[in-house]
Parts: sequence; structure tokens; C-alpha cells
Amino acid sequence: MKYHSINELLKNNQTWVAEKLALEPDYFEELSTGQTPHFLYIGCSDSRLPLTNFTRTEPGELFVHRNIANQVSLTDINFLAVLEYAILHLQVKHIIVCGHYDCGGIKAALEWRTIGIIDNWVNPIRELYLQHKAEIDALPSRIERLNRLAEINVVAQVKNLYQTSIMRQALYEGNAPMVHGWLLDIRTGLIKDLNVSTVQWQLYQCPLLLC
Repeated sequence: MKYHSINELLKNNQTWVAEKLALEPDYFEELSTGQTPHFLYIGCSDSRLPLTNFTRTEPGELFVHRNIANQVSLTDINFLAVLEYAILHLQVKHIIVCGHYDCGGIKAALEWRTIGIIDNWVNPIRELYLQHKAEIDALPSRIERLNRLAEINVVAQVKNLYQTSIMRQALYEGNAPMVHGWLLDIRTGLIKDLNVSTVQWQLYQCPLLLC
């Protein structure tokens, strides 16, 4: 893999702008008028995962939140602010929780190799492993165990979305976006839709309140 210098990044930007303007003279003027993305993308901070490349999307199509191991943390004010803005103001139609195979955060959680803040951050994934220990440990190889935990983690983060007050309010008002759980395989570049069923996490009226 070729790595660029900081000066090359600036030169690449100038080249890209020139190419865009040659094809669409009004491209940046239109881009500057505002954003109306249909997708909120919640992904991992891994440098190998620019989803715009993998999905061939343009600036303005994806509203993005990224952190280590694509966590939907109910105590992360940064994430909650992004979610609220995406649902209430941008009115996104879809939320994509996208994990990936060969995830360093998953490895850290499964193999107990971290210290400090990262250890605290991945602890919920470690708890997922303990909940599914028998299933994961029964798999024959390290890669399969890591991959399975990555999949379980995505499903758990989709579930966490439905625990937020922002999402519950959107469900109550009938304008909640659709939620998708994806896994990106870096070895192939392909995205796998986990087809996570969210029916069991939808908002239902409490029988005690119907009287």
C-alpha cells in the first residue's frame, strides 16, 4: 500500500477539485447549499473503511459517526447528538450500523490485550463474548471466532439503537428510520447484510396504559 505525505494530500485535493469542476462546474456551489443525506452511517474508526469508496457514494449522501468497533453507546453524548441531529433535523431514512471483519476492537475484547481507556471502551463487547461464549468457543479457528463476535456485536448495536430515547420517540411518532446491520469484509471489499430483524425491538403500547 502506498502512503502519501501531508503535501501530497493537499496536492491530491487540488487535483480532485479540478477534476470535479471539469465535469460539473456547479458541483461545489450546489454542495455548499446544505445537506439532505438519506443515510446515517455508524461505523468503525478503522482507517481501511471509508464507506464512500466501498459504496461509490458522493459527499452529502452519508451522515457519519465512527468510533472504535462501531459502538452504539447509550452514554456517549457525541453519538447521541449525532443520532438526534440525523433523525430530528436531517430526517434520514436509513441508519446503517456497519462492523467489519478483522476489527482491532473485536480482537482487543476477545483476547483481553488492552489497557486504559480502550479497555473500558471495548468492555461491552467482552460482555457480549461472555454471553455467547459457548457458541463462539465452539468454532474451530481464531478467525471464525473473531468474525462471529463481530457479527454479534453489530446485532447488539442495532438493538442498542432502539434503547435510545431519540429512537423511541421517533418510533412513537411513526417516523423512525429503517435500521440495517452490515459487515464489511476487508479481504474481499464486499458488504454483507446481516438481515437483522428489528421487529422485537419496535415500540409497543403498554397494556397497562390502555385501560
